[in-house]
Amino acid sequence: MRFGGVIFDMDGTLLDTLGDLADSMNSVLERYGYPVHPVDSYRYFVGEGMEMLVRRAIPTGSDSEETVRQCLAAMNREYSLRWADRSKPYPGIRVLLDFLERQKIPKAVLSNKPDGFTKTMAKAFLSEWTFCEVRGESPSTPRKPNPAAALEIASGMGHKPENIVYIGDSSIDMQTAGRAGMYSVGALWGFRTAEELKLNGARVLVKRPEDVIPIIIR
Repeated sequence: MRFGGVIFDMDGTLLDTLGDLADSMNSVLERYGYPVHPVDSYRYFVGEGMEMLVRRAIPTGSDSEETVRQCLAAMNREYSLRWADRSKPYPGIRVLLDFLERQKIPKAVLSNKPDGFTKTMAKAFLSEWTFCEVRGESPSTPRKPNPAAALEIASGMGHKPENIVYIGDSSIDMQTAGRAGMYSVGALWGFRTAEELKLNGARVLVKRPEDVIPIIIR
């Protein structure tokens, strides 16, 4: 095997979560009398944590710290009720995870989603497979693109960073992989564009999860 471990982003990489995130935030916006956004707009709102999503969704000029605090709390409540309504693994994820499982290649999840949601969703949607670690944002896990958590995960896998494939769908993921010294794979089935992934250091772009397999074994 060319690589000894794989780290996955969650939203836009393992799971298609855009609809539930959009529905939850739009519900909050409606409650506060703010304009709602098309689902596709949320492709660029997500990726840097729940607070940043809220800041991007609230109208400019209305984003006082108190409003952000209130809307963030409301978003967390709303998302806790909706996170499983439409979210699901992307087509082909099963094939890739089954391959990694058969080959006994360690795998982990590293997300900027709050840690509680990250672990809950991994248990709900990914419990068929064994992950050595599932981590979201928390006081002990700084947000990506800080590479600290990715490096800790690699150490726990027993591999050097250069022996780890990091798969994600955003500039933040590609920057994280680059800063950690990992092999960055851009997921074109996710939320962002090929151009964004390339500009932020993707070593290779893949159209389907199954396309990662030849990268690992070649």
